[in-house]
Amino acid sequence: MGEEKRGQETVRLYTRQNDKTLYQLKRDGRIINQRIYVQLHFGDIAPLFMESYDWFTKKASAMVAKPDDVHAPIWCSISRENCLKPIPGTVVYVLDVPKEQVIYFDDEKWDYVLNRIYLPKDMEDREAYRRHLKEIGVDNGFEFFQGRYKGMYPEEERRIRESWNRVFEIDRWSVFNVCGNIWEIRQEWVQRIVHPGEDVI
Repeated sequence: MGEEKRGQETVRLYTRQNDKTLYQLKRDGRIINQRIYVQLHFGDIAPLFMESYDWFTKKASAMVAKPDDVHAPIWCSISRENCLKPIPGTVVYVLDVPKEQVIYFDDEKWDYVLNRIYLPKDMEDREAYRRHLKEIGVDNGFEFFQGRYKGMYPEEERRIRESWNRVFEIDRWSVFNVCGNIWEIRQEWVQRIVHPGEDVI
């Protein structure tokens, strides 16, 4: 997956982006994701999801420094086979990114963060957490942040937030669950731009 390039180890990543980013790349020599783009993508449900994205941005920026003008992550596939294919209005950037610029995370675990629920360490922890909820008289772990339990269990909110850190722990490395986060796409990282109707190679 990695290769030597000008003495620097890189990893091959793939990311589908709006084709308007082509102008940004030509103008600025780089592409960055704006928070408003994420909000527009999610529409009416954006306020809920933005809290999760803001959490991710804060945690990831502590792992790899985030440029000051960047306010949202750029997510990439680690494989050609599993990357989103270009559709009208989009392009896929094939990138060779310096290894130290990439933050890997588990996309399957990300669903827990997005839904704002507890992310168990393993099956045993999952069962223990279910028992815990039953003991405290809670029958729905989805409603601590939005719903009937909001504000009633600050300790549970803290426990859930801490569990989300596991999104950066890769227990099973596969092209289907592992994604790479980067803060920007630099011109010199772009190896190929794939347009709709073209194969990602």
